Amino acid sequence: MRVFVTGASGFVGSAVVQELLQAGHQVLGLVRSETAAAALVKAGAEAYPGNLEDLNSLKNGAAQCDAVIHTAFNHDFSKYKENCENDRKVIMAIGEALIGTDRPLVITSGMGLLDYGKIATEDVKAPSSAIIPRAASEEAATALAEKGLKSYVVRLPPTVHGPGDHGFIAMVVKQARENGKSAYIGDGQNLWPAVHRLDAAQVYRLVVEQQPVQGTFHAVAEQGIPFKDIANTIGRGMDLETLSLAGEAVEQHFGWFARFAGINCLASSELTKKTLTWSPNHSGLLEDISSGIYFNS
Repeated sequence: MRVFVTGASGFVGSAVVQELLQAGHQVLGLVRSETAAAALVKAGAEAYPGNLEDLNSLKNGAAQCDAVIHTAFNHDFSKYKENCENDRKVIMAIGEALIGTDRPLVITSGMGLLDYGKIATEDVKAPSSAIIPRAASEEAATALAEKGLKSYVVRLPPTVHGPGDHGFIAMVVKQARENGKSAYIGDGQNLWPAVHRLDAAQVYRLVVEQQPVQGTFHAVAEQGIPFKDIANTIGRGMDLETLSLAGEAVEQHFGWFARFAGINCLASSELTKKTLTWSPNHSGLLEDISSGIYFNS
């Protein structure tokens, strides 16, 4: 199978490329730079220079392949809502190139958009994008499915971890370093689901290969880790005091990241494991933090 992968040089996308190649598939990877293109070719894939703004180019890339895995997303949180709406446009454009065929499109979404207070399962519907902007991606996938496209959603947890991670855990570590202390909000019992990047990559591959009836999957290896445990592990690793914060102190420590630090989402992946026969087997989040990979940057 020849698979078009967007975000092919990204943290998750590069793991997906590796997973596909190891399984014997061919990969056409969307890359923005010559350096990324060279790395992709060295890995054994074919580079497709482009960006998310060129919708016609994305359509052409999709049309050349048997399946599409969309992992790219602009993580500039200063224009988060705009980026979410742009992702909708990207997904719809790629989908247009696939409608009328039996070729699948697998898109990426997040756990943070799900309702809190109960366990999030694969059949929980995302709220409206008018409430949670990130839901725009899932709305696009649903719209394409209603047009007959084989569209699938892979929801990623707040932290996809492993060597080279520059995401949320790296941000929490950076804030701990800058403030001279590690911190959590309130009692710190808000839960973060987690998955290793290599385990997440397996989910994308399995969906493309199996193309099941089910449309939404959770790439979740650990259902929910108390944020206090994350903060304590960071504090020990950096030899810093770990404190509970409340009120204005939360904003002072975490800044714009405060709303993410307070995410409380217990997520299940039982249906994903059963449907895809997926068994995550890489290191857990606290193990990765304890290993020191986040403290060297």
